[in-house]
Amino acid sequence: MDTSNPAVFVNAEFLKEHVGRRVRTVVQVMQSDGDTVIGKSTDEKQLVVKGYPPNPLSTFVEVIGIADTTQSIQAETWTNFGDTLDITSYDKVCRLANGDHKHLFI
Repeated sequence: MDTSNPAVFVNAEFLKEHVGRRVRTVVQVMQSDGDTVIGKSTDEKQLVVKGYPPNPLSTFVEVIGIADTTQSIQAETWTNFGDTLDITSYDKVCRLANGDHKHLFI
């Protein structure tokens, strides 16, 4: 596993702390318009993901890329996560990865 350029687990709340850095998140796709996806983060806030998503998109998509603003990510990698996901558990992972246990994630 390549650990030279880790992607921090984030939700919309934590994205603002990582602008300019590589991040990883899951969004529920609300709207897709070619090279832009509007999604709902696991903490129920809106995020914009820019790039070229796979076609077709599943309901939930993991994105790895650069946080270019406090509410948007320039995607490098898209992974369909299917049409059901326990967003509460994923959100807890984001909170652990940005809290007292972040040393376990990076």
